[in-house]
Amino acid sequence: MSEPLPYRTILDALVGFDTTSRNSNLELIGWIEDFLGSYGVTSWRVANADGSKANLYATVGPMELGGIVLSGHTDVVPVDGQPWTSDPWKVEQRGGKLHGRGVTDMKGFLALALAHVPVFRQGRTPVHLAFSYDEEVGCLGAPSMIDAMRTALPDPELAIIGEPTGMRPVIGHKGSSTWKVTVTGHEAHSSLVDHGVSANMVAIDLMSELAALARSLKVNANSDNGFDPPEPTLTVGIMHGGTAANILAREASFTFDLRCPPGDDPDAIIAPFLASCAAKHAEIGALFPECGVAVERRSAIPALMPTDSEEAVRFVRKLTGDNGPATNVPYAAEAGQFQRAGFSAIICGPGSIEQAHQPDEWIAIEQLERGARFMANLARELA
Repeated sequence: MSEPLPYRTILDALVGFDTTSRNSNLELIGWIEDFLGSYGVTSWRVANADGSKANLYATVGPMELGGIVLSGHTDVVPVDGQPWTSDPWKVEQRGGKLHGRGVTDMKGFLALALAHVPVFRQGRTPVHLAFSYDEEVGCLGAPSMIDAMRTALPDPELAIIGEPTGMRPVIGHKGSSTWKVTVTGHEAHSSLVDHGVSANMVAIDLMSELAALARSLKVNANSDNGFDPPEPTLTVGIMHGGTAANILAREASFTFDLRCPPGDDPDAIIAPFLASCAAKHAEIGALFPECGVAVERRSAIPALMPTDSEEAVRFVRKLTGDNGPATNVPYAAEAGQFQRAGFSAIICGPGSIEQAHQPDEWIAIEQLERGARFMANLARELA
């Protein structure tokens, strides 16, 4: 049987591409295509609307039923304003850790999967690689790739999404909805509050409603649902508004996200707030016709439901050698999208989410070695 490639070489290459979500990922996708092609593996792109980004999926091994999907995203979060002590686009080893943007979330997993392509291609059961774009900004890329895979590939047995879990199986994650609210007011001198409408003041009223809703969700949480924190969480992440202290603001906007455990309906939770936005829109629009409140839903990521997961957990434990309990995580991921499309899905990957999205992001080499053993065991299982 062929031997796996050194994952470090591949990780160095992947981290070297600045695939911050605002950028194109096509150079990285092209590199992976060439890599796979050198082993005789055909891959397929699923591009976004303007062709500036692409998902990539490939089948390593025979086109047979019952394969395993290894899925991860290619984009990373920004490094802007973070006090890095090394070049974020170069992997640097310090002791038993590797530092670099994306080493944990989640180019480490991608590197491990690619390093084992020479081994997977000799198996009797296929491994389907699925690499997406724009996961970090709302899991925007994966749905079109999942649809293409559902149409083109024989039904796989399981999709393993390699988000960082410490190589332990995760069977449930929260869903996430993100919303942008834009308030248009009418400018006037700040001393003449009756001569205009301050978009900032309207936005503050609406954000106050969200803060009250967040407190209510915390008070009424189901503390036994296995999530930490257990409640649906709601936070305002971005705020903009106004041009000067003595001008009633013409425009204000804010973006918020709502993260719900499986079983909680985000649409029902947010419905009263949307009704308030509609009422405020009518109120200020009656004063000045250009005024209003516009609400845009930016993303809707389904939760991963911990149902029918016993066989998946047994399979993953067999590969990891870890018999600890399967867990839930509060972050959202693409696993829920795979599940909604009819795939059995589970999350398992090297590293910790606590090490992601931070300056000097790092992953323990021990975790990558555990991930390498996982991939080797998977290859043996499928052979």
